[in-house]
Amino acid sequence: MEIGIKGRVDTVVNEKNTAKFVGSGSLDVFATPNMIGLMEQAAQLSVAPYLEEGQGTVGTKLDISHDAATPLGMKVWAESELIEIDRRRLVFEVKAYDECGLIGQGRHERFIISNEKFIAKANEKGAK
Repeated sequence: MEIGIKGRVDTVVNEKNTAKFVGSGSLDVFATPNMIGLMEQAAQLSVAPYLEEGQGTVGTKLDISHDAATPLGMKVWAESELIEIDRRRLVFEVKAYDECGLIGQGRHERFIISNEKFIAKANEKGAK
């Protein structure tokens, strides 16, 4: 894995990814939580091919701005670029766009984990 790995995912704004539907607002525009999810997905998918068998990444930190609204029916996409590697900690620059330009940007941090150990620890919490 090396600095500079890029990712991209896209979607179209529909009734199920609006602020009104997810409860983050009252309008039929692309929801901030969905924009963030798209950014995380771009980052996660970009590094997945470089991980060892049984490894994954989990999001741990976000510093994101949502700067412009996107209406129903418009295409949106998120792009990520890996800008820092510190052992298991990965830092990405993330940006989201619609057909008119930049709608959001920031930084996103993920950690490389053992999927099995991570799930076991989470399940221990549920058993308490």
